[in-house]
Amino acid sequence: MNKNGVSIAYVTNNETLISDVQSALDLMATVRYELDSNLIIVNKSEVSEAFFDLKTRLAGEVLQKFINYQTKIAIIGDYSGYTSKSLKDFIYESSNGNDIFFVQDVEQAIEKLSSLKA
Repeated sequence: MNKNGVSIAYVTNNETLISDVQSALDLMATVRYELDSNLIIVNKSEVSEAFFDLKTRLAGEVLQKFINYQTKIAIIGDYSGYTSKSLKDFIYESSNGNDIFFVQDVEQAIEKLSSLKA
């Protein structure tokens, strides 16, 4: 999809797209190669639950790869069910940054990503 001249890839799949660091790298490489975009939207259901357990360190490792490869991602979903203060802080801080966003719907994801200088 395209907004304000910015190409954004909305990747949907019935399987987990991000389950570890390698799958995150594969997603970035595929989107960059096939769609020539460094802006990605995925559904929360396509991200491993381990990502949302900060003790696994998966979220931090994946976020670092997105930063290193200058790729931005918006993850669409409902985060209200999580009770971890650390996770809520991580979601808040990330969503107010420039690299990874936790949003409620596609419109918010497009708005966030299309406004970036990618």
